[in-house]
Amino acid sequence: METQRPVVVTGQQIGVGWTPALSVIKALAALALAQRLGGEAIYWMADEDHDRLEVASTVAFQGDRLHRHRFTFASPQGTATGWLPWTDVHQQEAEALWGPLPTPDRPTLRNHVLALGKPLWSRGLRFFSPTERTLRDSIQPELERWRTLGLEAALVRQAETLEAEGFDFKLDPREQAAWFSLDPITGRRLRLDTGAPCPAGCWLSPGAALRPLMQSLMLPVTHAVLGPAERAYWRLAEPLWEKVELTPPQIVPRPTAYVVPGGLSLVPSQLEALRAGYWEAFLPETLPLPSQALLGQPQAEWGTGIGNRFRQELARARHHLLKLDRRLHRDRVGNLLGEDPERLRQRLFPFGKPQERVLPGAFWLRDEALLDRLLIALGSDEKLVMVEASPNR
Repeated sequence: METQRPVVVTGQQIGVGWTPALSVIKALAALALAQRLGGEAIYWMADEDHDRLEVASTVAFQGDRLHRHRFTFASPQGTATGWLPWTDVHQQEAEALWGPLPTPDRPTLRNHVLALGKPLWSRGLRFFSPTERTLRDSIQPELERWRTLGLEAALVRQAETLEAEGFDFKLDPREQAAWFSLDPITGRRLRLDTGAPCPAGCWLSPGAALRPLMQSLMLPVTHAVLGPAERAYWRLAEPLWEKVELTPPQIVPRPTAYVVPGGLSLVPSQLEALRAGYWEAFLPETLPLPSQALLGQPQAEWGTGIGNRFRQELARARHHLLKLDRRLHRDRVGNLLGEDPERLRQRLFPFGKPQERVLPGAFWLRDEALLDRLLIALGSDEKLVMVEASPNR
């Protein structure tokens, strides 16, 4: 690799079917930035992480309905994701969920992810696995040296400083380990307490807060495309770069992307209204509503009893009419957009979350034309882009 050129790195813990799809967005955003800078784009496969629940959880469609699905792996808890088996049974299970998929070269989850990622590699993105044996053996002495520098204590001090400033960070080094041991044969990853020796034959494996440092140790990183959670724990590492004698890369926030139905005209400000089901935001003017038809007040000569009963009946009727209000708004917005807004909401915000955080990237990776449109859109400076879905998808 030419170290004179910019090196843009991004990555994600590997997940079944490239779940979540934001992994694809990060990869394309890094590639677009590298193309703009005239450099290299690297996808760091975080295949030594061991969050089994996260990598095994995904979704699939049954007709128009989305349902959750979880794969199972016959490996001990704590096995790093790159070592999880990907058998013929897993392949058949995945194809039953999503349709035909490329077959991995080797029966591991890592190779399943590599096989699905071929459209990205063909566009110039390079994948990098930090668990490649020769590369990892070569950095072991330097990682051992890092353990003598008191990095754990520096992480805790930084966490306390950020906490005093009111900064919200997801990863707390006072609770989560800074170091693990990783058996390169079995993939078993175990927590290392401060001062505990790394077992013979195992690699030192940095926790998430120290991973930015290892990335720059293994690669000449100049730019890092990061999501919000990653930017938070990168802040924990700020005081450590000088200690390990490395230069931190420039952080580039990951854009957000939505794949929307073809021909649909939406602006970013309408997305949150759509997510909240606030259909009124899409209408150019207010409508006379069914609930406004009942605006009467009890007459004084009716007396208190009849007056109270009138108010109760009126409130009950208006409660039902409010449902008609919502249906009226939904129908009018459906006519305006050419699609039922509730179905559109479920498409863009499945389970109430942005689609890129829920859908598997496999849906997008097998659509070459969509990947090209995403790559072009992510090459802009926009923080949020919307790209039309391909016809019949």
